Amino acid sequence: MCWDLEGCAGFLTLDPILERKTQVLIELRNYRPLEREETKDGVLITVEDPEGKRLLIWTVSAAEAIGVKYINQMAKYMSSKNIERGIIISEKHTQSAKSLARKKNIELIPQDFPSFNIFKHYLVPKHEILSPEEREEVLKKYRIEPYKLPHIKTSDPVVRVIGAKPGDIIKITRRSQTAGECVYYRYVVEG
Repeated sequence: MCWDLEGCAGFLTLDPILERKTQVLIELRNYRPLEREETKDGVLITVEDPEGKRLLIWTVSAAEAIGVKYINQMAKYMSSKNIERGIIISEKHTQSAKSLARKKNIELIPQDFPSFNIFKHYLVPKHEILSPEEREEVLKKYRIEPYKLPHIKTSDPVVRVIGAKPGDIIKITRRSQTAGECVYYRYVVEG
């Protein structure tokens, strides 16, 4: 079994950009790699999220767009490993695959997902998804409904990177020379 995500002797060699996107995803979402195995179309990585739940990440090196066939295959992999959530990283996806993936609890990482840690740039502030307890505390403090907060779309690169879903509230902490540390909240909407 190969644990090194950089690539392993005897294992399928992925497109370096896809491999890097996989590493960035694991790093930014604080996943802990557990197992890596080769498939005929790519690499399957079993990871554990910060809450201790297992996920399956499939980095697909297929030249064609990911379609329904790949979504069903991923669902089969997830079922065989008794895992409820999955992520497919590839270059392109069909619209029907996106629709089916939502139903099967599979996240599709789009082509424009960054292949570097965007939070290392000085202009990108810290973003974090609020826990249910923190969420209730903020809503109570400001006496506001979540949908009345400023919106941020799921298509925003930072939202994709941290894995926020519609309905989540994101806490953004900015550093300012004049104001010190400023905290903002955004409500995640589809888009």
